[in-house]
Amino acid sequence: MAKIKSVYICSECGYESAKWYGKCPSCGEWNTMNEEIKDTAKPSAGAVRSRAAAYAPPVQIRDISTTDETRYKTGSAELDRVMGGGIVKGSLVLLGGDPGIGKSTILLQICEYLGKSLKILYVSGEESKRQLKLRADRLGVDSDNLFILTQTDVELVCETIRQDKPDIVMIDSIQTMSLSELNSSPGSVTQVRESTNYFMRTAKSLDIPMIIVGHVNKEGSIAGPKVLEHIVDAVMHFEGDRQMSYRILRAVKNRYGSTNEIGVFEMTDSGLREVENPSLMLISGRPKNVSGTCIACAMEGTRPILAEIQALAASTGYGNPRRMCTGFDYNRMNMILAVLEKRAGYYFNNTDAYVNVIGGLRLDEPAVDLAVAIALISSLKDMPINEEAIAFGEIGLAGEIRSVSHVQQRINEAVRLGFCRIIVPYHNKKDITAPDGVEIIPVRDVRKAFEAVCE
Repeated sequence: MAKIKSVYICSECGYESAKWYGKCPSCGEWNTMNEEIKDTAKPSAGAVRSRAAAYAPPVQIRDISTTDETRYKTGSAELDRVMGGGIVKGSLVLLGGDPGIGKSTILLQICEYLGKSLKILYVSGEESKRQLKLRADRLGVDSDNLFILTQTDVELVCETIRQDKPDIVMIDSIQTMSLSELNSSPGSVTQVRESTNYFMRTAKSLDIPMIIVGHVNKEGSIAGPKVLEHIVDAVMHFEGDRQMSYRILRAVKNRYGSTNEIGVFEMTDSGLREVENPSLMLISGRPKNVSGTCIACAMEGTRPILAEIQALAASTGYGNPRRMCTGFDYNRMNMILAVLEKRAGYYFNNTDAYVNVIGGLRLDEPAVDLAVAIALISSLKDMPINEEAIAFGEIGLAGEIRSVSHVQQRINEAVRLGFCRIIVPYHNKKDITAPDGVEIIPVRDVRKAFEAVCE
């Protein structure tokens, strides 16, 4: 093996040093010296010849066959949806999320289904074999093809993979893995990046899919370098409040599928349970005859999801009114409030405004704007809206309601759950077909939309 040398390089100016400094001697920035590895050995003549002998000429793209692509079904329809149809052979998947959100739980659960036909190697650097067995018993996992390895040395783990040749490998977690050539502690920037690179080369050379668990830091990104997300083939994020039972799995990056799909799970005593109808789950328990609530329909990939938007406008006791939102973009809420004051005549300058999306779901689609605006106006006027009404549409700075995509799919989902008064943008009226007994109301501005839902 080539001799490995560790150096420290400033991330700001590129200054290189053999030892670590708290302050860069070149540019004067603090805490920018990161450990890097440097290969100091020169390749031998034999190595150069063998590398030349292994040269493969370029191939025309039309000559490359994709008929032998293999995807392993996980037994979880929600997880398969997010991954684009299953685990691709030879892929490297990063599963991120807060500690305790359910990453290890879902990996153990899918082992029960995968173990029926595949050999699985579960590598744990955080728990002992006995702890894993206790958790597996609680989750009802008892597969003969599931093998446990408690090891944190990356080279030993990869050597075990080469010898045993499992069908799927799971690493829990990447922050506990380390390379012996590096002097930094496990979980550091260099250890996380180089360990992932080592696993990536092993997965590609042996054509074995790997799922790597990664914790997130306080900012919500994967703990370790941002470049880690560029190394892997797919990045999955578990979202949700640990105090709530619902979890949302979202694809941030996926080379083999869409990044717009989400999977919804519920944490129970026996593990994670799939939520096949998230719309019904998110609007269940909705209060009746109460102001400040409106139902919105957002598209998550190919799936329309209904969510309850709650808003509260209360008289402020401070010089500057407060603005807070959960599950919705803060800056977009301020824009909607400005449009309501300037274009529609609803004044919030003396009121605190709060917006909350029920169920822990985060909605980023502009089509949710109209439901947020209606909920805010309803709370300001203390006027409940029609319980059978639903609204979706994007709000422009001129106060107009702009058209949105997938209108017919949103309407079908709303009708399926019993909503019969649907507020849509005026320019979408020619693209839809109204089912029997359903009233479709096209609107041009926010004021007309609020009057329609309050009738």
